[in-house]
Amino acid sequence: MILAIDIGNTNIVVGGIDREKTHFIERLSTVKTKTELEYAADIKMVLDLYRVDPRKLEGCIISSVVPQITNIARLAAEKILEKEVMVLGPGIRTGLNIMMDHPEQLGADLVADAVAGISIYPVPLIIIDMGTATTVSVVDGKRCYVGGMIFPGVQISLDALTSHAAQLGGISIDAPRRVIGKNTVECMKSGVLYSSAGALDGVIDRVEDELGGKATVLATGGLAKRIVPYCRRRDIILDEDLLLKGLLVIYEKNK
Repeated sequence: MILAIDIGNTNIVVGGIDREKTHFIERLSTVKTKTELEYAADIKMVLDLYRVDPRKLEGCIISSVVPQITNIARLAAEKILEKEVMVLGPGIRTGLNIMMDHPEQLGADLVADAVAGISIYPVPLIIIDMGTATTVSVVDGKRCYVGGMIFPGVQISLDALTSHAAQLGGISIDAPRRVIGKNTVECMKSGVLYSSAGALDGVIDRVEDELGGKATVLATGGLAKRIVPYCRRRDIILDEDLLLKGLLVIYEKNK
């Protein structure tokens, strides 16, 4: 088993994974002011919670879209594991052919998602990662990463709505009782969930039109399980561990 860590703008995902299964997965808050020692304590807490001896972990790999804390997290993990930690970035083999104008600008999380996708599922692929932002990655029938799109995440949209409307207070993202709300809270919940689900349906249709045929559609990220059930597309595969699976593949390519 290896320790896989994905540093996002809102959360840090910490998971233990091997070829058989994902043994555990937890989310920590991304805090740019935390020290190496504080992140080491967080990692140790997660390992202790699942009774994992850090000395028995084969290794660790980190992907990050928050450069300010990437090295701090690496040093924290090395402090706990007492092993050198791999960081997904330049010089790391991924096996992914990125057909973008500037391949080096592609986020490490999207690289890991795509690597897992082509390792497990039939191509072409549409990979939706629902985090702080919602990203769509497109892999063609030749297993090349050909592009994608980025739009505001569910929580960003909700925060924007509540912060710019004086009479609308904060709400949680959970299931509305009906599509047509009967009060302000119901209207907001329905609006956020069904507009997000409808956006995914529309985006998938348009990407498939441009690809010229059907694709395997994957959804992952912290908010995917709340939105995907409300999509009209019934062929969306929810894979919450996709990114960690990709990190495992990349780790094994480079160990």
